[in-house]
Amino acid sequence: MSERSLRERVPTPVKAVVGHSTRTFGLLTSSSRILPGLLVCGGQRCGTTSLYRALAQHPAILKPVCHKGVHYFDTAYERGLAWYRAHFPTKAVARRIADHTGLAPVGFESSPYYLYHPLAARRFARDLPGVKVIVLVRDPVERAWSHHAHEVARDFDDIADFEAAVEAEPGRLLGAEQRLRIDPAHYSFDHQHHAYVARGRYTDYLEPLAQAVGRDRVLVLDSGEFFTRPEDVFERVLRFLGLPWLGEFAFARHNARGRPSPMSPALRRRLTDHYEPYDARLAEWLGRTPSWRR
Repeated sequence: MSERSLRERVPTPVKAVVGHSTRTFGLLTSSSRILPGLLVCGGQRCGTTSLYRALAQHPAILKPVCHKGVHYFDTAYERGLAWYRAHFPTKAVARRIADHTGLAPVGFESSPYYLYHPLAARRFARDLPGVKVIVLVRDPVERAWSHHAHEVARDFDDIADFEAAVEAEPGRLLGAEQRLRIDPAHYSFDHQHHAYVARGRYTDYLEPLAQAVGRDRVLVLDSGEFFTRPEDVFERVLRFLGLPWLGEFAFARHNARGRPSPMSPALRRRLTDHYEPYDARLAEWLGRTPSWRR
């Protein structure tokens, strides 16, 4: 039986206890642990899990100890940097990998809400100087629709109709971002889970991200290209990280989710038109027209 199959058979309460114990031990040894040099910051429902699993196969790229997304810089910042370090491998592990591969290992994690939380980029730019950031983008209409289906399936949204959720979004988000900016302790469930249309305006988030960490430290990938030509896109990722292609990689699509009902043609046209100026600005980041506009 595979390791993944074994994990899936472990009851959720047992997983929670094991995870808590691991993080407690990690906190006690945090000073001997690495900090990440790479963050996969989103966008949500754009293939971040698939990229995470591809990255984790590289012998010199070190994933978190417990789970892919730590969410420190968005919803857990008050826990402190020692808590964050507790989620990563030890420096001794990194040294062994360096000795074995002749490469400087890179730790990483993937928390898609980092791209959207208004304080996250400034926080990791300050706490992780020199950090590199990868962002995946996808057809924003499909992304919004997938996002809504994902939240409904998790019982995080009681508005089951996508069009109704789109109509409710402005009211749900009213004042949320401003409150998050002025009150670092504030948390908005609507902002994290119900910003379906807003999150497809990618350049609204990429521009402040680049201002915080530096444009040369941000790599934007078209997920349509990643899923159709994964080797080519992954080669770009490795060049961005300064790492060679080392070993064999299996590329697969993860977390794909069906839709409970079709989207009306009128709503699709309205959203497609809404995103047109944002997609035009995004082309400057990608160096080409986004795949969904070709």
